[in-house]
Amino acid sequence: MELYSFDDEYVRRLCDGDRATEEHFFRYFGEALFSKLRRRVRSVDEIDDIAQETMLRALRSVCSEKTLRDGRKLGSFVNSICNNVLFEWFRKTGKSEMPLDEHLYLADARDSAERRLIKLQDKHRVLRALDALETRDAAILRALFIEERDKDEVCRAFGIDRDYLRVLLFRAKEKFRAVWNLQPR
Repeated sequence: MELYSFDDEYVRRLCDGDRATEEHFFRYFGEALFSKLRRRVRSVDEIDDIAQETMLRALRSVCSEKTLRDGRKLGSFVNSICNNVLFEWFRKTGKSEMPLDEHLYLADARDSAERRLIKLQDKHRVLRALDALETRDAAILRALFIEERDKDEVCRAFGIDRDYLRVLLFRAKEKFRAVWNLQPR
């Protein structure tokens, strides 16, 4: 998704009911909010509800109360409203955010069932390959590539320097590739 530079003129056209601007607003923020919410909410229907409520509140607020003083901040304003709607939804439903490993493979409405199945199979294949490695190798790969931890943080956790981490990482990747290639698809 390409970032859009909003301005006061865009907000004025939006509030004046310009059809092209409204269509852009709903399409742009529909995609942005879907990307954000799919990491935190379990179903596509719930994502759609939260996104629609967010855009409705944003439009009402921007156009009626004139709460947005700088049109360049429209994106962050909508994002803040989305956070509020999301927290209200969590409180109302008694649900909490999804665990990290669940949201990575939440179905994208644009994915086909076959594509979702392939993603799930790949996830399990990666986990099986990691389980087959030595503990230290698997821990380093998990820390860097699944948990996306900083290399300095990983060095501190393992009590090693960056040069030695580079060597360990190279070896762990080689072992992972060997195990990966032996696994059935």
